[in-house]
Amino acid sequence: MRVVVVGAGIAGTAAALALDMAGFEVSVHEAHPDSGADLGAFLTLPGTGTRVLDELGLTPTAGFPLTAMRLTDSSGAEVGGSVLDGYRCVRRAELCAELRAEAHRRGLRVEHGARFVSAEQDGDGVVARFSDGREAEGDLLVGADGLNSAVRERIDPVPKRYAGQHVFFGHSDRAAPPHRPGRIEMVRGSGSAFGYAVSPEGRTYWFARVPAPPLDAGESADDRRARLLRALEPDETPTAAIVAASDEVLVTEARDLAQPPRWRDGRVLLIGDAAHAASPATGQGAAMALEDAVVLAKAVRDHGDLDAYERLRRPRVERNIVRSAQLTAMLGAQHAELPDAVERLERRHRDAPSTDDPTDLLTWHTPLPTHL
Repeated sequence: MRVVVVGAGIAGTAAALALDMAGFEVSVHEAHPDSGADLGAFLTLPGTGTRVLDELGLTPTAGFPLTAMRLTDSSGAEVGGSVLDGYRCVRRAELCAELRAEAHRRGLRVEHGARFVSAEQDGDGVVARFSDGREAEGDLLVGADGLNSAVRERIDPVPKRYAGQHVFFGHSDRAAPPHRPGRIEMVRGSGSAFGYAVSPEGRTYWFARVPAPPLDAGESADDRRARLLRALEPDETPTAAIVAASDEVLVTEARDLAQPPRWRDGRVLLIGDAAHAASPATGQGAAMALEDAVVLAKAVRDHGDLDAYERLRRPRVERNIVRSAQLTAMLGAQHAELPDAVERLERRHRDAPSTDDPTDLLTWHTPLPTHL
């Protein structure tokens, strides 16, 4: 089987690696000339994500392990915490770089500057066409091109939704917040949600989610930093000092999909944020993309059944969509209403068996269930 993957981010590159392991011929096509965006953005990769990397034969060297989480309130008092198993704090770009390096080591074909514009399919295969005139033929087209997916526009052009929050992030070598090695600190502020972790070298990585109207394109970087500081300064926590000590503060809007799209049209299929982008409140986006990659490859390997992938994955990712929307709504009364589509998902999965332990599905040498 020949597989064309559109998108060379976490989802697309991981899918290419997994499909290659399953014995398929894979090519990857990325719209951007390189994949070095968001160099300062970090993510916490949960245990399922590191498990997938292990199953793909990767031992991550970027970032550092996280073994515990502590939750404090706006006064700095500890209100909760947990032990973390297999978590890792890593820059998104560094994780992508490690995946790309493995793809290069295996000799996989990755083309940059290939912006997807259309696809045609019939009983014999599918042809992807790109803006520069290039084409790629295969038996399957995997759309792994993120929230703004051009492939999804072809399958089911559902609108994106502003989730009512700005997401700030940055890092600092000068901040010296209270911390314990290997522990991520989550702060439930009076008007924000803030998280930070300190690397073994002493660099503090942080993010903040703050309720706000859509970004004003005319607002300067200094004004945005000042606005974040105003949201943090009433709290008796180190959050404002961390931001003040950061050389650069980046910000983006939290966005998700207004409703779950169709994942498949014949030989064209979606994975990762292209299929199920959620607001970032749960921090599960990268792990969900990695899980998708392995389950897709196993579904095609074990069953030759594209529908099996969706049956196995949709309940788990929809639970994450619901939880992310709930956490987002909790942060500010003005955004407390859940979208109708999320409420429908919550009702659908309320009494359904939980799929929160995907261990068997992610184990490469364990066949998928025969009855799906």
